[in-house]
Amino acid sequence: MASVYTTERPAPAAGLPHSGGFKLIFLVSFTVLLAVALIAQVVGLHWRQWFPGAEGAPSLLSGVKQAVYSFMSYLT
Repeated sequence: MASVYTTERPAPAAGLPHSGGFKLIFLVSFTVLLAVALIAQVVGLHWRQWFPGAEGAPSLLSGVKQAVYSFMSYLT
């Protein structure tokens, strides 16, 4: 008799937004942009103009997050 349960998983569809590669790229780019924004904030520069999507952000973290999402949209 054939087994009803299989141990094989279906292959993930290409381009899923929450795959492991997406998360890794998001974390690396978030860390880099956060470091740039923190340094610019301490020095007193207007860093929100440098990152697309972060112009109208009310806080540092939301501005960096919006900039990372804008950057990630160019990759897909």
